[in-house]
Amino acid sequence: MPDKTKFSETIKTGYTFKGEAYKIGCGVLDGEVVTDAAVLLPLKTMNRHGLIAGATGTGKTKTLQVLSEILSDASVPVVMMDIKGDLSGIAAAGTVNDKINERVQKLNVEFKPTAYPTELLTLSNQQGTRLRATVSEFGPVLLSKILGLNDTQGGFVSMIFKYCDDNKLALLDLKDFIKVLQFVSDEGKAGLEKTYGKISTTSTGTILRRVIELQQQGADMFFGEISFDIDDLMRISDDGRGMISVIRVTDLQDKPKLFSTFMLQLLAELYATCPEEGDLDKPKLVMFIDEAHLIFQEASAALLQQIETIIKLIRSKGIGIFFCTQNPMDVPASVLAQLGLKIQHALRAFTAADRKVIKQTAENYPETEFYKTDDLITQLGIGEALVTMLNEKGIPTPLVHCMVRPPQSRMDVLTDAEIEALIARSKIASTYNKIVDNESAYEILNEKLKEAAKDDDEKKQRKKSAKEDKGFFDDPVVRSMTRTAGNTIVRSLLGVLGLGGRSSRRKSSF
Repeated sequence: MPDKTKFSETIKTGYTFKGEAYKIGCGVLDGEVVTDAAVLLPLKTMNRHGLIAGATGTGKTKTLQVLSEILSDASVPVVMMDIKGDLSGIAAAGTVNDKINERVQKLNVEFKPTAYPTELLTLSNQQGTRLRATVSEFGPVLLSKILGLNDTQGGFVSMIFKYCDDNKLALLDLKDFIKVLQFVSDEGKAGLEKTYGKISTTSTGTILRRVIELQQQGADMFFGEISFDIDDLMRISDDGRGMISVIRVTDLQDKPKLFSTFMLQLLAELYATCPEEGDLDKPKLVMFIDEAHLIFQEASAALLQQIETIIKLIRSKGIGIFFCTQNPMDVPASVLAQLGLKIQHALRAFTAADRKVIKQTAENYPETEFYKTDDLITQLGIGEALVTMLNEKGIPTPLVHCMVRPPQSRMDVLTDAEIEALIARSKIASTYNKIVDNESAYEILNEKLKEAAKDDDEKKQRKKSAKEDKGFFDDPVVRSMTRTAGNTIVRSLLGVLGLGGRSSRRKSSF
């Protein structure tokens, strides 16, 4: 039987940090909570990213909620991707019940029902503040990777962006981009090729098909104005707590292409906008991505590489990214290797394939003398998890079976009336929910084509009018017939007078 005293000492030593640290639960040994073995979460290493994994119903979402509450209390803004629709309750105070009372007593923590400052955001027509971005903000490189284009096609997209910049054609939404594609492959092709080089009709066709595919997943809702300002994700509430931005994406479960497009753009914009920070005492922003497998589900190799690069570099900006998924194998190994905090809830072993995944998962955690990891993963209770993280020196902490404290906010969703009231109190909703359609490439090119068509019609009309104004003898055919008849009459007269050319000379020879 493992030594309880040694266990307590190991956890105390391993989970003691410099700077601010918050208790997320206590260690469990042989099924009993060890109150002395507190598991603390250091703010200083929260920009080193993390993973929250586990089967359905094991408590992943509530763990995510607890971490968000801790960060908000520490004045750290939080972004949560709510794809199941069960995170909005963080805006309302929780309620006490027997199960919560029992857990807080075991963990020796205080439970204080609390509502947290929350902003509801949306990519679609759901209730909330609208998130949009323009095509120009994506840029040619990122847009090409999202569309899965090859180097030649990507080069052509760069040429289109350059052409639009040179001709002051704003690329705001997808209809702008499609209109430019159609224009440069038809009416504007000759003029474009003089300045920018040859245009392949095959390339334009492929790009157009990829854009339409993105449109079919609802991308028109996301591209456009008013473009969302990243600074509005990093606000502090009036009472000093970090704002929690809940991005409602419940309607994107069957649209992985759109979800990955949005996520990549958001990460790229954060990376491009935020300055280098180095080692901070606490992060500037932490993002939790629920159902993270949707990002990687239809991602191309180029897209995965882009995500991996951003994950590696964005922590130097003071930003932490946490992936929440059912199976840790859903996250590519190259990304998984970048994650410092790992919280593993229970996995279920129904098949041989499941047991193989569990064994692989167990091998990703530090070895421990207190547990048999691959067996324990299948035996964890609801709200319990295996936890390990990096300390200030980048060394993994001891693996601990942790009973996680309950969230202090509501563990349920807001009602429709509560959502409406929350949006009505928002300081940014009125700004971003305006419908704006400024003049852009679509309108400019349409006007240009209309003017060209009008000029053509006028030229045709002038030709037609000129033809109608001419007399009978002005007609070319009539003039030709007249000349022929005239020549015949003249030759006949000359013949009578004996001046008929070769015929006259023949007669005089006799």
